[in-house]
Amino acid sequence: MVSRLGQYFLVDKQILAKIIKAANLSEKDKILEIGPGTGVLTREIAKRVKQVIAVEIDKNLVQNLKIPKVRVINQDILSYCIPHTAYKIIGNIPYYITGKILRKFKGFFCVFMLQKEVAQRICSKKSSILSISVNAWAIPKIIFFVPKTAFYPIPKVDSAIIKIIPRKKPYNINFVLVKKAFSQKRKKLKNTIGINSDLRPEDLSLEDWQKLSLISG
Repeated sequence: MVSRLGQYFLVDKQILAKIIKAANLSEKDKILEIGPGTGVLTREIAKRVKQVIAVEIDKNLVQNLKIPKVRVINQDILSYCIPHTAYKIIGNIPYYITGKILRKFKGFFCVFMLQKEVAQRICSKKSSILSISVNAWAIPKIIFFVPKTAFYPIPKVDSAIIKIIPRKKPYNINFVLVKKAFSQKRKKLKNTIGINSDLRPEDLSLEDWQKLSLISG
């Protein structure tokens, strides 16, 4: 059994079952799947939901995706316009487009397979631009780790399944301020953004960033 992660293929049936469980699927759900590859996960999703839109960039793989309840789009996911936020997003996300995918699907319920290190950064209690950019609008949680031996060929890094649930009330954070603070993150905030604090940017909570954003205007 195979399911694509970049140029790697997931060959562990138990991992597929765990991804399905993490997505909390129901008969009323509409799913957008990113990079369905050979369609192994797609078939399992389609059995449980109302509709699947499978966006696959590789035209050579599209022929494998003739599955009931599945609409196949042969397109780059970054250029695809999803109809509305009623869709759940499921996908195996290559490292090099992780940031773009997270920005594109802001506000959506997502279950992603990411590089382990990236997932840990998103969920870390220590602030970073990446963690703030996700946690400001959602509650991310690592569901489980996927060892590199679950793929063929075996990649150099492990992966993680992360669930991203939108907040009912997102934090209002000025990311110009955040980026400025992290541009010299070894320095204290009073030396980077001019506030009276001996803290460094990675020490601040989301509440702190929201307060600073209000103060900065």
